Amino acid sequence: MPFLAQNWALVLIAVVSGGLLLWPGIAAGARSGVPPDVAVQLINRERAVVVDVSESDEFAAGHIVGSRNVPVGQLQQRLPEVVKNKGVPLILVCASGTRAQRCLGQAKSLGYEKAVVLGGGLRAWKDANLPVERS
Repeated sequence: MPFLAQNWALVLIAVVSGGLLLWPGIAAGARSGVPPDVAVQLINRERAVVVDVSESDEFAAGHIVGSRNVPVGQLQQRLPEVVKNKGVPLILVCASGTRAQRCLGQAKSLGYEKAVVLGGGLRAWKDANLPVERS
């Protein structure tokens, strides 16, 4: 105990540096949603529908091939029109995954029980070198 009291600054530095070393792993684990490779499997095997909840100008700048644009503010009204079959998986996407995560609850309340979020959003999709198109 006398060592800790006399060297409190060294102990503090050790604790802070350990926390900083662990932070990337903790942050990656906190990111929820399916990774891009699982999303591709859902699209190919289960005919999942990809819905991009970004604004129209962001969608036009780049989006997942074949995705449909339903901005966050219009999700309640337009999602049932755009995706009629509530039995197929629904993958919600935005630039980083944050807005899509907020929309997940709305989609589930509309009856889309197989709705998931693309973890990391469009950024993770691009990082995985998967195709993106512009409109």
